[in-house]
Amino acid sequence: MPYASAAELPEGVRANLPLHAQDIYKEAFNNAWKEYADASKRRGSESRDEASHRVAWTAVEKMYIKNGATGKWEKK
Repeated sequence: MPYASAAELPEGVRANLPLHAQDIYKEAFNNAWKEYADASKRRGSESRDEASHRVAWTAVEKMYIKNGATGKWEKK
């Protein structure tokens, strides 16, 4: 289900991503949620929720990278 604010994101997202990255995640998730309403647009048996989370993480990874030494997400 779409997220109205970053505060509604899953705990794993909120606990690990900087606020800007959370905003990217939320917007990408919400857009994907709309786009993948039709199951024929999703990969295999992937659920709408799974597809939307996959798209959201991909969007974050375009601007952020996880630092292997610290484990923190940093802007590229």
